[in-house]
Amino acid sequence: MNHTPRFRTVLGCTLLVLSLGAVATGCGASDGHPLSGKPYDAADQVSLNAPKGDTKANPDKPLEVVAKGGDGRITDVTVTDAVGHHLAGELAADGGRWHSTAPLAAGARYTVKVSTEDEDGAPGSRTLTFETSSVQRNLSVKFGPQAGKYGVGQPITAELSSPVKDRDARAVVERGLKVRSSPAAEGSWHWVDDKTLHFRPKEYWPANATVNVSSTLDGIKVGNKLYGGPVKPLKITTGDRLEAIADAGSHHMTVMRNGEVINTIPVTTGKPGFSTRNGIKVVLEKQQFVRMRGTSVGIAAGSSESYDLPVYYATRVTWSGEYVHAAPWSVGSQGSANVSHGCVGMSTDNAEWFFDTVRQGDIVKVVNSGGEDMDPFGNGFGDWNLDWDKWRQGSALVAGTKDGGGPVEAARLRPQV
Repeated sequence: MNHTPRFRTVLGCTLLVLSLGAVATGCGASDGHPLSGKPYDAADQVSLNAPKGDTKANPDKPLEVVAKGGDGRITDVTVTDAVGHHLAGELAADGGRWHSTAPLAAGARYTVKVSTEDEDGAPGSRTLTFETSSVQRNLSVKFGPQAGKYGVGQPITAELSSPVKDRDARAVVERGLKVRSSPAAEGSWHWVDDKTLHFRPKEYWPANATVNVSSTLDGIKVGNKLYGGPVKPLKITTGDRLEAIADAGSHHMTVMRNGEVINTIPVTTGKPGFSTRNGIKVVLEKQQFVRMRGTSVGIAAGSSESYDLPVYYATRVTWSGEYVHAAPWSVGSQGSANVSHGCVGMSTDNAEWFFDTVRQGDIVKVVNSGGEDMDPFGNGFGDWNLDWDKWRQGSALVAGTKDGGGPVEAARLRPQV
């Protein structure tokens, strides 16, 4: 029997040519039919373009499997890494060559299984293994916030160790950063800058949800000589949906839990020239005591507007210095006039209640103020001030696609099984 493979068209998965040792299987046609015996050893009929011995393959080069001789063909090629992920590839119509169509992972071990047939249709097989070299440039990712319990407005952040500017490379990064919530929530990443991404749902997170954030970028090629590195996963949970709406026009703050009003508080907000920013803000931190000085927000010491005050029960909503806090000196104006330098002030008792009720990630929304709008980025978490369509435009994957679905991913770097 001639055991030189004869080729049939088949779709396989990825590109390197080696000539590695094979796993032999016997060939015997007990009943005389070419397909009745075990596959013969096709070691002499296929080659791989990976190095021999202990030398590791360059992950930047594609993998290639080639049939040697003209009396047989490759019928199938399957390439998997150590965890079972398949490498995408393509087989020529004449069965003479298979090549990868997706990049190899760095620092990975691959198993290549090649199926062949000879001119009589008898099946052959060959199994080879090789490893790819590690890389010098790893893209590390740090997820935020820290693990813990947060309000439903808390965005997920991803800080990259190196800038990623190319749109295709950004798409690779986004595919590798996984955010899953239970209950489920539609969401999207948004590139704040070349090294920072934020993830938020279309609406706020569900109340009392669990959110798991992870990465599949390890070893995956992101860009020119840049590969993903290992990333520590993150798990956070959310509490009840707590929203505080400060109306600068009515001088009252309404606090709701899961849609029901639980308190209405007289407040004062920023006076003309120091008006509180309108828009949705997220609680950043809580400080039981803060010394607030006008010089920290650009007010000259000794001027008519200067101040230096001890402040208690301070709930911070912007990095530039907006708080919800106790303001016993303005109790007479709370509920009737705006006299602060931009913060939302209330009585000490009310401030203590608010301080004890909210947590980081809860929502504070200011309406009907004469101030500017809250910036989406750079002064805390103003992410929710971008409408959903604009938010999606900041993604390298879903920008320009129909809401509710992302682009079809025809070839993944490390396809999931």
